[in-house]
Amino acid sequence: MQGQIIKIISDLHFVEVDGEIYPCKCRGIFRKEHITPVVGDYVLFSKEKKVIEKILPRKNSFQRPKVSNIDEAFIVTSLKEPDFSLNLLDKLIVLMEINNVEPIICITKEDLVSKEELNTLREKLSYYEKIGYKVVSNKDLATIKKWLNKKWVVFVGQTGAGKSTLLNKLHPDWNLETGEVSLALGRGRHTTRVVEAFPFEGGKLIDTPGFSSLEFSNYSKEMIRDAFREFRDYPCPFKDCMHIREEECQVKKEVLANNIMESRYKNYLNFIGEDSSES
Repeated sequence: MQGQIIKIISDLHFVEVDGEIYPCKCRGIFRKEHITPVVGDYVLFSKEKKVIEKILPRKNSFQRPKVSNIDEAFIVTSLKEPDFSLNLLDKLIVLMEINNVEPIICITKEDLVSKEELNTLREKLSYYEKIGYKVVSNKDLATIKKWLNKKWVVFVGQTGAGKSTLLNKLHPDWNLETGEVSLALGRGRHTTRVVEAFPFEGGKLIDTPGFSSLEFSNYSKEMIRDAFREFRDYPCPFKDCMHIREEECQVKKEVLANNIMESRYKNYLNFIGEDSSES
């Protein structure tokens, strides 16, 4: 029988088939062959033995959080406590682009910043809208629900940014645990301990343990470059241009002309291990 894993607790994998949930264990050979099922995996399993026999091919997968087969990622981004970070935002967007997941930027805690700060941040976020990303406030529940319809969606972002709070607003019955942000450290406690997919609007929502650091060691520089979608709008004379020190680089010209956001370009150089001061 085929089903999809919606929750994992210890060695129990909860597999859903047509609304029915089957707690299953994995075949012993999985551990020997270093096969690790994750939430979102489509699997073949024995209904009688409650044993997962095979993991079916994934369209995408992530190590942190450990999920697979994701359609959309809501990048929950607080404007304060923890502070707004363009670097982290771009890291998460690049990660989603590489894995063919649609990123949606969801801002929280607008009430904690001044009107002037809010206008400045909105101006920065308007650039992301200009290059094709959806941006929404966590207060706009109607729009969020529309975008969640019939999708497998993961909620990611810094600890304390408001992921669980937003999910509780969308579905109060879930009553997910939330945590306050430490004023001393500027980051929140990890309140989400189990990755679990909750049914919603014909799809699933996945709350995940918060995180604030990402590495791109598994991805090539070319993959990271191609994840900056606005770079594609300004073709360089050479297709293999890395937009670093190459002459006649159109991307660098557009950065100087303010058509490409400078922080995006600097983050790109940082992600591929280049010093932006030398470019």
